[in-house]
Amino acid sequence: MRRVVITGMGALTPIGNSVDSFWKNALDGVSGAGPIKTFDASKFKTQFACELKDFNAEDHLDRKERKKYDMFTQYALVAVDEAVKQADVDFENLDLDRIGVIWGSGNGGIQTFENHIKEFHDGDGTPRFNPYFIPRILVDIAAGVISMKYGLRGINFAPVSACATSTTAIIEAFNYVRWNKADMIVAGGSESPIGAATIGGFGSLKALSTKNDDYATASRPFDKNRDGFVMGEGAGALIVEELEHAKKRGANIIAEVVGGGMAADAYHLTGTHPEGLGAIKGMNLALEEAEVTPDQVDYVNMHATSTPNGDVSEIKALDAVFAKRKSLLVSGTKSMTGHLLGAAGAIETILCAQSIKHQMVPPTINVEDFEEECKDSYDFPVGKGVSAKVDYALSNTFGFGGHIAAVLLKKYEE
Repeated sequence: MRRVVITGMGALTPIGNSVDSFWKNALDGVSGAGPIKTFDASKFKTQFACELKDFNAEDHLDRKERKKYDMFTQYALVAVDEAVKQADVDFENLDLDRIGVIWGSGNGGIQTFENHIKEFHDGDGTPRFNPYFIPRILVDIAAGVISMKYGLRGINFAPVSACATSTTAIIEAFNYVRWNKADMIVAGGSESPIGAATIGGFGSLKALSTKNDDYATASRPFDKNRDGFVMGEGAGALIVEELEHAKKRGANIIAEVVGGGMAADAYHLTGTHPEGLGAIKGMNLALEEAEVTPDQVDYVNMHATSTPNGDVSEIKALDAVFAKRKSLLVSGTKSMTGHLLGAAGAIETILCAQSIKHQMVPPTINVEDFEEECKDSYDFPVGKGVSAKVDYALSNTFGFGGHIAAVLLKKYEE
């Protein structure tokens, strides 16, 4: 089986609009939360989110692109551009039939959909829809647009597994490359979900934090006083490549992808299994595929959304796999970024790759009183990142519908 590596990454997040700024702010424990600016949320139970800061699409895309594409596709193009540059890819000298795109989103162009329906409803009833309305809302359109920009004619599709989407995309890319169906795949996910429909909808599920008076500390995985997740937006892109292909073109190898596990809780529409059965299966599958034992894993970036039941069930899953090994470093970085839904797995895989590259682990922030299930178990860096030996890093993501995805990275060695 062919070996698969990561040679480039791009990030657009609430705590940094590049991989370097994202990484620095993650290590520093910066909160990305703030009052919602995208729309008037004053009548909503939740009035804050983790929005992008100082991001102007016109700095990256021309007017024609901005007109044609929803923000989730615009975010995708910006993140992929950084990844391609970091990977130093010269597409003109590569076989474009062997390069693909696997890019997902949990909600696609939901803001375009919401805005156009409002315009129709508030108008005179005449259906004056923008001709780009349908292309803007399709979940698969970002994958298609990325391929068009670079002329990539290989595998191209958009997985959707809710908040597990971009991890699913990375695992699919890993599989297609090692199965010799492609030499390189642009993989990841993007999300632009912050609007009335999503804030209202997730709020009605009681999934969102309502700490409006203390939004900077509202996302608090593992803390007894957590009350829900904080919505985020952005994109994460990875260049997933076959090892010999990467070496032949002199690429810088960031980390190796060695295992991926996908499973289902088969339990509840929106909630995880209380004993974490799906998560256990997903993590074990990733480890088995890599032929790695639990004691070899140095760091786990947990899904850890800051929901009361979700965090506990995931800790129970970790206990089943890692047996409360106190040397295992664990963090919930959604405490800083919020939950980027379909893009969450990609940016958290980037943090795992950075942890391996820099031998450091980002923290969880806002933890004041650890949940009982977390005490006396793992090594939880709090507030600031820590230096650590990281040869193997695992990232977990779970989605509504019971979708489970876990990806395992390894420090690259010849």
